[in-house]
Amino acid sequence: MLKLDPRSFAFESQNDGHRLPRAGLGIALALFAAIGVAATIGAFCAPFSAVVKAALYPRDGRKPMQKTDEERYRGAGVLMCFTDMGTLERAAAAWLIGARQLVVLNAHNFVDRSLLPSHPVENCFFRIRGVDRYFDPGSLKLGVDGNSKSLHITDDWALLRLTEPVPDDIEPQPTPDASFIATGTNMKVVMVSPAGHSNSRLEASLEECSIQTVDAPSEARIRRVRHDCNDGYGGSGSGLFTEDGRLIAMHSASLEMNAKRPFDIETHYGSALLFEGALVEAIKQEAAFPSH
Repeated sequence: MLKLDPRSFAFESQNDGHRLPRAGLGIALALFAAIGVAATIGAFCAPFSAVVKAALYPRDGRKPMQKTDEERYRGAGVLMCFTDMGTLERAAAAWLIGARQLVVLNAHNFVDRSLLPSHPVENCFFRIRGVDRYFDPGSLKLGVDGNSKSLHITDDWALLRLTEPVPDDIEPQPTPDASFIATGTNMKVVMVSPAGHSNSRLEASLEECSIQTVDAPSEARIRRVRHDCNDGYGGSGSGLFTEDGRLIAMHSASLEMNAKRPFDIETHYGSALLFEGALVEAIKQEAAFPSH
């Protein structure tokens, strides 16, 4: 697990008083060496008012996330970030897991596929149920190990601690463990997207969909799942839950955004990483630290 020095991020002050990066993450087309295909990262999304409804697949079952869903899928939050132009946007989904001060999200929010810093932690904060909390930039831990040269689906995770815990009435998601899922499994899931998608007018959404297969373990002893859940820019970090409400995976990337063509196990699918291996170990270790 790599701990990134926040001082390596380049940023400059703008006239509006916000600290903005020299180069934002933007809409990235990432080539993941581990899977050998072009994967579209759903990072910083376009304003929701400016989009036309689209989807990855002909079927689009996304529906609005309701108040009762916040209780069922607790810990669901949003990574809020300032863009290069100083606009505050819903960047990606993020999850309060294991403790009221610990956030789990995708590593590609802060580094590119070559592991170069791409967006400062200081330009972002965590929003959950109307409560905003800043991150401790020095707490950023990436899923890649010290010998990695690139980012893969299965190490596309990061942990950040908040400068102060969320209020007691906001419950974190219990520490997940998807190790019970067999390789090759096909199963129904619910994709929970608290940050929504830029190709949908829904600010936050749910969709009943399926994991079509589970690949063999790779980086960090974690397995990739290939799923048919719709995605759009901003959908990174969306959670995949079992039908009985257990968090088992975190979405990372999709192929051919907005293609509206049928799922294909080899050429047109979404990729998520299971909560297992080094990721779960890191969550347990960080959650054990007392809040301050």
